[in-house]
Amino acid sequence: MARLVHKTTARRAELFDQLVELFLSEGFAHLTLDEISARLHCSKSTLYTVAAGKEDLVRAVTVHFFRAATDAVESAVAAEATPTRRVAVYLEAVGDQLTAASRQFMEDLAESVSASQVYEKNTSIAADRVRALIVEGVDSGAFRRVHASFVADAAAATMVRIQQRAVYRATGLDDASAYRELAALITDGITA
Repeated sequence: MARLVHKTTARRAELFDQLVELFLSEGFAHLTLDEISARLHCSKSTLYTVAAGKEDLVRAVTVHFFRAATDAVESAVAAEATPTRRVAVYLEAVGDQLTAASRQFMEDLAESVSASQVYEKNTSIAADRVRALIVEGVDSGAFRRVHASFVADAAAATMVRIQQRAVYRATGLDDASAYRELAALITDGITA
């Protein structure tokens, strides 16, 4: 029984990884469940074990993507000792995680109610994390005495604009590049 559960869990993880790869490279709005199952060489019933329908599948895949991205970002931050590098690495790592996302994926993400809610929630969590990293830096003396909540709020506002595609429309910067620019702006602006 344990072997069957492990095999099922492994297949499910593999399926999610394949779905993330497909969605990131091509987007998802244009794909039907039939097309997805054909592309992944699985049955539609297999997809239904993951989600009740396409919108649920999109949400589940988006959650899977952001969980993996969060783990990678936090691993990168944990490897850094200095507060300045921790803030920069956090935002740069967010950008790195979004590098694999095609323009079509980002457009589809913005248009999907459930997927954009997942992105919005993750953006909010990321903004809180940036605030905490700034507070750490101010408290340690690595950053000049700034109002950490204000800087974090300004960062959060920019992060929301990135998530809503407003930065792309205004500047042409993709999400990954915008996060890298935000990292440079914040760390240059608050470093003691």
